[in-house]
Amino acid sequence: MLDPQHRQWLTLPTHLPRGRPTLISEARVVAPARSRRKLLLSLQQHYGTSPHWPILREALQPLLDLMEGTDRTAEITEASTRLLLDLLGWSGRIVRSDTLTARTGRSERLADLAASTGAGTYLCGSGGMRYLRPGPFTAQGIGVIPFRTPTVGGAWSGAREISALWALMSCGPDRLSALMRRQ
Repeated sequence: MLDPQHRQWLTLPTHLPRGRPTLISEARVVAPARSRRKLLLSLQQHYGTSPHWPILREALQPLLDLMEGTDRTAEITEASTRLLLDLLGWSGRIVRSDTLTARTGRSERLADLAASTGAGTYLCGSGGMRYLRPGPFTAQGIGVIPFRTPTVGGAWSGAREISALWALMSCGPDRLSALMRRQ
């Protein structure tokens, strides 16, 4: 079994040409070939002993192939998100924020994006809860609730410090998907 106490950040070095105001569409992965190699080695080192590693390894191939052809952080991020969602059997659709109209203030932008997708509730992480202003959400009839770590199934033990990959490699895609549906 994987040790939730053994934590390792999974990162891709990213260049932001305009600093903090850089849009994700402008961000670029630094040294994509090297980053690709390090990503695979890191994943294999930390999850290679999992009985579910072969499933992840096979699912990673299109992402690794993509990283050979692009340095665009947005493309790589979207592909890795789709990879995880596909492994869990998620059948929803992904909507890109750049296709929606939204104001520029933090809370206003999030409220506008949530409203554009028909959301009735915005699930907010603990970091966002510190700065989010509920007014723009209330004005659009959208509730704001803080994310709370699920308590069923044991997959979420220490989940505030570990990743979805840890839960995936601990439980396997089918069991994790079933646990998530029970929430």
